[in-house]
Amino acid sequence: MRGLWLLLLALVAAADAERLFNGDQVIRVNVQSEEQLQLLQALETQQEWELDFWLRPVSTDLPVDIRLPRSAVSSVTELLAAHGVPFSVIVDDLQELLDQEKAEMLKNQMKERSGRSFNFGAYHPLETIYSWMDTLVAQHPKLVTKQEIGRSYENRPMYVLKFSTGGNNRPAIWMDTGIHSREWVSQATGLWWANKMAADYGTDASLTSLLDTMDVYMLLLANPDGYAYTHSNDRMWRKTRSRNSGSVCRGVDPNRNWDAGFGGPGASRNPCSDSFHGPSAHSEIEVKNVVDLIQSHGNFKSFIAVHAYSQLLMYPHGYSCNDVLHQPELDSVGRAAVEKLTSLYGTRYKVGSICNIIYQASGGSIDWTYDIGIKYSFAFELRDTGRYGFILPANQIIPTASETWLALKHIMEHVRDHPY
Repeated sequence: MRGLWLLLLALVAAADAERLFNGDQVIRVNVQSEEQLQLLQALETQQEWELDFWLRPVSTDLPVDIRLPRSAVSSVTELLAAHGVPFSVIVDDLQELLDQEKAEMLKNQMKERSGRSFNFGAYHPLETIYSWMDTLVAQHPKLVTKQEIGRSYENRPMYVLKFSTGGNNRPAIWMDTGIHSREWVSQATGLWWANKMAADYGTDASLTSLLDTMDVYMLLLANPDGYAYTHSNDRMWRKTRSRNSGSVCRGVDPNRNWDAGFGGPGASRNPCSDSFHGPSAHSEIEVKNVVDLIQSHGNFKSFIAVHAYSQLLMYPHGYSCNDVLHQPELDSVGRAAVEKLTSLYGTRYKVGSICNIIYQASGGSIDWTYDIGIKYSFAFELRDTGRYGFILPANQIIPTASETWLALKHIMEHVRDHPY
């Protein structure tokens, strides 16, 4: 009986700690003029209403998605209407979607426990993902190993799955998912890809030839503290969980923290901002762990980062809008990869440099890797284009993973066939 009471108390405490989004709306603004863009940019810097920009106001060509806290809904919508700014409501009550997501996860966890199986079409907490990694290694001991590359700020292990058929310091491909913790379809896609690689080795001739000559490293939880926090406290959390000196606001945007145009346009110096770049380049231990591995290895030929949402395949640079040296080749590889992706379900992706396809953003991972000589540096923005945004339903995980696998495989084959 005492155990039951302790469990109930733990559930009540967890419920108390969790941030709720009752009545929060997500709106989409299709910007029609420079004046409207400037109004939205002013709103972005205004802190009183605590607006959460899912897609930032950067151009009259791109939509802007904003989560409005319930307390700000009428003020913001009235302001937009007064200035003739057109908008539509994408999500009427965010908490309703989150409740559905949570109910699905609980149902799936019960089913998995009773059936002792792993459902790739569901979202999973951090502990379940780490446990599944051990299962994958046990099932494919000659191909997959699990390596700890360091610890997070809150002392969680950061595990990389290494796919290798032997040999020393072979040319390698890097992939990471979930650097922004709320982008759950990213981590879920990484799980499916890892399983696909392990399962298809030996039967898929192209993948087999790839893994016979190259190693693949996969970091499924690039921001483990943030990911754990999205499950326990705040589903919309994006950053790391480090403490910022002199501020009550926690966390740094780990994709503005790399030593590539650090602190430039598209990154914020405000610790309370979701795009806060941090006190210095590589200040975040999660970023430093990856930097140290990449540099000590010294033979990575490709670096692929996976984000959501917007349906984009991007290459460097983000901190500058000038074309990089290998722009023609990277663009050609990207377009061919996206053609493969579209062939499965007709999903459309745009291809281009980060700066030219979305916005200028400094301190990003693929800019740093490209600048240190890793030519084939790419970043995916997975489904969707805004209907659900960060709350992509679990029934879209496998379609997302399977279509992007075709693009990923094309990139990996190109890397294999074009040594440098």
